[in-house]
Amino acid sequence: MLVRYETRDGYAVVTLDRPDKYNALSLALLRELSAAMDRAEADDAVRVVVLTGAGRAFCAGADVSEMEPVSSAAEAERWVSERAPLFERVAACPKPVIAAINGAALGGGLEIAMQADIRIAARSARLGQPEIRLGIIPGAGGTQRLPRLVGLGRALEWLLTGEPMEAEEAWRIGLVNRVVPDEACLVEAERLAARLAAQPPVALRLIKEVARRGLEGPLATGMAAERQAFVLALTTEDAQEGRRAFLEKRPPAPFKGR
Repeated sequence: MLVRYETRDGYAVVTLDRPDKYNALSLALLRELSAAMDRAEADDAVRVVVLTGAGRAFCAGADVSEMEPVSSAAEAERWVSERAPLFERVAACPKPVIAAINGAALGGGLEIAMQADIRIAARSARLGQPEIRLGIIPGAGGTQRLPRLVGLGRALEWLLTGEPMEAEEAWRIGLVNRVVPDEACLVEAERLAARLAAQPPVALRLIKEVARRGLEGPLATGMAAERQAFVLALTTEDAQEGRRAFLEKRPPAPFKGR
């Protein structure tokens, strides 16, 4: 097994488990990661996903040994098409995903982390897109997600130089949400996951869906989507309980997701 899947009370922890290769993204690992995300998405008891890496790295990127034999355009196209849907599986998850970046997140590893909704980095973590140093470019979202997260100028500096950044720099430019001591990285991610898992599941899903969709089009389109989602949320049993609890000045009963 190259990916570990564990459930807690309300959330799942998905661990890339190839520490001898710094969790490099082989095709087999990507397939197992996709299967783990499928499992989390299908389980109503799982409301949040924490994604992390085993050992000293979050993920060192694509498995270059699988890339090395590629020499023709046809082989390159086949290599990409085989992996592209798997690389996007984290982004496709409708439930909140928290990346606990416990070590290096480079190349495809950072591209996976950027698909998460919230990123918590260990203080010793290093992040970057070093593909240019191999004569290639990012192929799993690096040129698209990084500019959206940190701005075009900053993104191009990191993309064009291939230089990694320290965790504190990643926090300063908005690439990660917080930086914590190394030993606290997964603990903080799980603590946040537990907090989110206690929230109304329908509202969690709708907030993520509408916020992400809004980045893809004009403000007016996003606002219309938000209003539609608000109408849907307003009619749920969880929303009714939340309003009653507020008016009665008491904690709400556990939210049921309906």
